[in-house]
Amino acid sequence: TDQNSVSIGMVDLGLKKKVGKASFVGELSFGPRGQEQSLPDGSNPLDPVVGGASSYHIQNLYVSYDVTDKLNFTAGYMATFIGYEVVSPTGNFNYSTSYLFTNGPFQNAGFKATYAFSDKVSLMAGIFNDNWNVYTSQHDVSTFGAQLIVDPVKGWTAYLNVASGPTSGTIFDLTTAYQITDAFKLGLNAADFTTAHGGNGYEGVALYPQLAVSKIVSLGVRGEYFKVKNGDNVTGIILTSNIKAGALTIIPEI
Repeated sequence: TDQNSVSIGMVDLGLKKKVGKASFVGELSFGPRGQEQSLPDGSNPLDPVVGGASSYHIQNLYVSYDVTDKLNFTAGYMATFIGYEVVSPTGNFNYSTSYLFTNGPFQNAGFKATYAFSDKVSLMAGIFNDNWNVYTSQHDVSTFGAQLIVDPVKGWTAYLNVASGPTSGTIFDLTTAYQITDAFKLGLNAADFTTAHGGNGYEGVALYPQLAVSKIVSLGVRGEYFKVKNGDNVTGIILTSNIKAGALTIIPEI
């Protein structure tokens, strides 16, 4: 968002604590990257508004409880379970974000239960606020969400995601990654979103091949096709490198 400038995107502060079976996570982001998520429309009513958008953004604020070794309950404001890329920039290979990520949910506020049937299959289901990315519901808690996680073979994980509600609309999402060799990894994200009214939305697919050239240099490509329903489409090609210098990661992109 900062063109022709030298700038730092975000400072992220998190507090995590686990006592026995209960845990708490609180995480805030400060800076222009987080501020872009804080819209001046009341989406974050607890945030002070500075220059038309909040000075900070709540990334996570939730509590969790392990009922058993297989069953977990979580409630609060959570980074979304949908999509290949994640809200925290350090969790992504690319520094830029895909069209699918930019147009999808960033956070979901609500209650979810996760059950692990085995070390290869688990299921999450929950109810969430009526709109994406809202700390408090505007009308009711009316969005249903679910995620099926499957690890068919070693190194390969697939996530089948859905979120649907009369206000938020319906999104189906497939996220999968396969570490084919120690050096080569292949990721895929495909999604279809339909608005609750009018039949608009988007659909798209993104491919993420990554190759570790050495212990300190990795190369990756994000090839993406994105289409707005009843609108335009775009093809995006991003070339990315991760260069490790101790604790520092340098990420040049074209």
